[in-house]
Amino acid sequence: MSDQGTAGRIVDVARRILVEEGAGAVSMRRVGDAVGITAMAIYRHFPNREALLRAVADRCARELEESWTRRLPGGGLAERVSVALDHFLDFALGSPHLYRFLISDAWAGARRFPEDFRDGQGPPFSVVSALVEEGMRAGLLKQDDPLETALVVTSCAQGLVQQYLSGRIGMDEPAFRALCHRSTWRVLAGIGA
Repeated sequence: MSDQGTAGRIVDVARRILVEEGAGAVSMRRVGDAVGITAMAIYRHFPNREALLRAVADRCARELEESWTRRLPGGGLAERVSVALDHFLDFALGSPHLYRFLISDAWAGARRFPEDFRDGQGPPFSVVSALVEEGMRAGLLKQDDPLETALVVTSCAQGLVQQYLSGRIGMDEPAFRALCHRSTWRVLAGIGA
């Protein structure tokens, strides 16, 4: 098997463990055992655990961005924002360990605002940034720094998800999703033109 094939399998297994149990469960030994290679063989592909986790994060972020972009409908900005929020909630509530790892866990190599989010470097954040820029061009949102405005918009939903996943919001999922939509539209109304 080629090195690229082995590296891809290593990332696949690390991702599966992360999704099922969280980043803390990802170890070189455990990944190696699942792939059928020694833990030391992983170091030919990834210099350390942090590099492996970064590879998982990069792949997952690219896949989310591609999926969300592909599934956004045509039509008005309001509909597209609602659909993007639904995609985000599907991801966050459907894969809470991966969500925490990508959005809120502190780890070496995690993307940092703003330097790692400029010029589309922060997928899937770039989906929201593009919607914000579109809203500003269309005169629906106040002219401002698009990156910072996208951070404001996403922080509302992210904060609510953190509270929900930690059991601090006592609603069933449909009610919680409705709360996220109402809250996001309150933020958008506040930055509307």
